[in-house]
Amino acid sequence: MPKIAVFANETYHTGSMNQHQALIIPTGPVLALDLGDKLVGAAVSDDRLVTIKRLPPLKRSNWKRLLQDVVTLIRRYDAQTVVIGLPLNLDGTSGGPAENARHIADNLARSIEQPVYLQDERLTSVEAMGNLKAEGHKPGEIPALIDGEAAAIILRDFIQTDQDRIPVSPSSR
Repeated sequence: MPKIAVFANETYHTGSMNQHQALIIPTGPVLALDLGDKLVGAAVSDDRLVTIKRLPPLKRSNWKRLLQDVVTLIRRYDAQTVVIGLPLNLDGTSGGPAENARHIADNLARSIEQPVYLQDERLTSVEAMGNLKAEGHKPGEIPALIDGEAAAIILRDFIQTDQDRIPVSPSSR
């Protein structure tokens, strides 16, 4: 029997796709995070998943502080879903940064009520740099904006396609 996904109050048959491939549209607003070593980029969508807003980056120190900052953003924007960028290698394999993102996503999924997803973020920093230059930002302004722009791209990709969405299992909560 084919899996069924619900989209905008209509039901679509997804054929023989597995549950990770089915078109699942999360409820909004959605909060996206781009994990960096020193800063965490953040972006949020509106509740209808139409607009995306870059947010100021979060300073990265320890897990407890990151969790407090993320919970603050969830409450401020009433985020119903959280997506974390998964920095895979260009060939699609996982390295240290991807494993770190998975670890943080697992911890976050155990710590908050909202569903948590990972989203492939290959080349988002390059695209973010290009977007900011195209918007007319001066080179000195870009470092302060690039993390938020990368998070906005992760969020855009998450909303527009389900191909690279990876739900973080709530079973470990």
